[in-house]
Amino acid sequence: MKYRYHHIHLICRDLPTTEAFFTTDLGAALVERRKFGTADGAILDLGGTRIYLRTHRDGDAITGDSSNPRFGYDHIGLQVEDLDAAHRALSAKGYVFFMPPQQPGAVLGDMRIAFLKGPDNISVELLQLLE
Repeated sequence: MKYRYHHIHLICRDLPTTEAFFTTDLGAALVERRKFGTADGAILDLGGTRIYLRTHRDGDAITGDSSNPRFGYDHIGLQVEDLDAAHRALSAKGYVFFMPPQQPGAVLGDMRIAFLKGPDNISVELLQLLE
């Protein structure tokens, strides 16, 4: 049996805000808006990676957001060509970086990284591979 990554599915409080974060601010394409059961949702394509978004369903017991570490999902990692330019652009749009761009070193090796909070406190890592 072979397994292959297909998508990540996020539950969001505000579908238009989360959709705009991925499409307008990060460059994802809207594939379709649809229902996931009774919940409104959308499917996005970010550089060949599918991101499914949906609002909560009646009866869902939403217990928290991504503001605290927990077992399971931790963050989304997105590769960028220019970390400093991405940091400036997203900071100008009001996104908060809880880890500003880091210089390569013993821990990071041949990459630079930064972390920001998106809608519903989702953690997003931006990484730039160095040559």
